[in-house]
Amino acid sequence: MTTIGIIGAGEVGAAVAKAVISLGYKVVIANSRGPETLTALVGELGPSARAATAAEAAKAGDFAVIAVPLKLTNNMPVDELAGKIVLDTNNYMIWRDGNYPIVDSGEKTIYELRQEHLPTSKVVQAFTHIQAPRLGTIARPAGAPDRIAVPISSNYPEAVAFVADLFDRLGFDTVDNSPLVSAVPCPPCAVEA
Repeated sequence: MTTIGIIGAGEVGAAVAKAVISLGYKVVIANSRGPETLTALVGELGPSARAATAAEAAKAGDFAVIAVPLKLTNNMPVDELAGKIVLDTNNYMIWRDGNYPIVDSGEKTIYELRQEHLPTSKVVQAFTHIQAPRLGTIARPAGAPDRIAVPISSNYPEAVAFVADLFDRLGFDTVDNSPLVSAVPCPPCAVEA
């Protein structure tokens, strides 16, 4: 059984946890306030979930999901994520994150910055164009005429293939928008309806 480390237990992290648990994964989930604050969420997720620190979640996961905003100074556990595929769900939002001149100028994407922060991981932009509460309600079987496709991006083709397979099992097609220099976050007004 595969274990996924999820860093971020807000709306996105919780929705991803529910979705992957439904596929048979185990989840180790973390937030910035400590594992003791996740009792209710872990209870809701059931026996396939447990709470931990960010470093513990990163270490426990066969791969990881980062469901927190990017900071210009890295705050992710680099050593514990080394060698792992890391799905980055971040959408840069100036009203929440402040201005990042390096991103605003087009010099780097937020996903390129995450990859620089995690140089020994394989970062993939994922879950950025699906509203978290709808993750479990808009999934469709392969071939369904109303199945949607979502973009994913990475500098690593094997990571793209891995995440495309995960999305297929979750009920979504994917569009490879690699490499990370081409990855564009979804502004709130453009998220699928």
